[in-house]
Amino acid sequence: MRRCDVLVVGGGPAGSTCATALVRAGLDVVVADQASFPRDKVCAGWITPAVVEELALDLADYRQGRTLEAVRGFRLGRMGDRTHLHRYADPMSYGIRRCEFDHYLLERSGARLALGLRVGAVARRGARWIVGDRFETDMLVGAGGHFCPVARSLGAEPDAAVIAAEEVEIAVADGDVAAGALEAGVPELYFTRDLTGYGWAFRKGAFVNIGLGVRVDSPSGAGNRAGPQLRRRVEDFVRLLIDMRRIARAPETRMVGHAYVTCRDSRRRRFGDGFVLVGDAAGLACERSGEGIRCAVESGMLAAQAIRDALARGSTLASDLCGYGEALDRRFGAAACAGPDPAALAPASLRRAVAAALMASEWFSRRVVLERWFLRSGEEALAPLSQPATRP
Repeated sequence: MRRCDVLVVGGGPAGSTCATALVRAGLDVVVADQASFPRDKVCAGWITPAVVEELALDLADYRQGRTLEAVRGFRLGRMGDRTHLHRYADPMSYGIRRCEFDHYLLERSGARLALGLRVGAVARRGARWIVGDRFETDMLVGAGGHFCPVARSLGAEPDAAVIAAEEVEIAVADGDVAAGALEAGVPELYFTRDLTGYGWAFRKGAFVNIGLGVRVDSPSGAGNRAGPQLRRRVEDFVRLLIDMRRIARAPETRMVGHAYVTCRDSRRRRFGDGFVLVGDAAGLACERSGEGIRCAVESGMLAAQAIRDALARGSTLASDLCGYGEALDRRFGAAACAGPDPAALAPASLRRAVAAALMASEWFSRRVVLERWFLRSGEEALAPLSQPATRP
């Protein structure tokens, strides 16, 4: 049985960021994931300058053999309505491929890796965790995404709603789909007519990512599988892209489905005796945009700080980890992470009419939807990850 100070279950951006911070603080960390890396991970895939700063990414190093597309523009609109093209002199984001990005972060974490295996049952014995009769650890970090085994084992309540999505990422050179009028480095975002979600088309380097995500109210958790209704909406969106000549034909590659939860809809307990949840496992996607990478990175950093402090005090009880919950509230906003959306109290027809009028405004589209909701450009980045300790 492997022993460690911290076991991180999940090797995505949340888990690898948390592991990196803990390893650099001198702790013995193992990252376990049922996938072998590099893994297939479909995602629209862009990171903001804040994420680059927080992770202390060396972009010159990262772009060696990997996709890194500077984003200097966005096209936004409601499906079937006029769109606005917003351009910027400086990069507002960087297009990446998650199969490359996640692998890069995990490799540089410095943690011991246990990949390609399921963690098994989670049990609390005294002040330590026993995981699948394979690991014994003081602290457990659930970073396995929406269906994280740690979150499930610790009795996560069904979420109020999920974002159900389908998407595909394909190489333009494969001839699977012609890029049409899609411009490299200019993601295109199209909100659904009923405002329950949005579709996107993003050309980054030699790849195109196309997808659509919609909110599904699901007190019982059944919305995790939106099924045929979502598939029809995705097909309608692809036809719209073809009609607009953004792409020349529908992808032949089957789209991949997944789900996640926004802050407002999450009912997950994010910490307790000897454990914390981070990223999608904690239900921390941005409420307005559904963007998850920055939330994953920041929650991983905040969790690492709380874990370091708790281990330094010699106790990992929930009372010693409450600083993590307080840090999440400060960072993401207590009001945004719990309770109903006041706007949802208005009739749907009124919300649609107001949204149509607002989206027609170029100022609102740029300053509110894009810069405030999607890019969070008014929020300062967290202090960057420290550099690895120099060995004597």
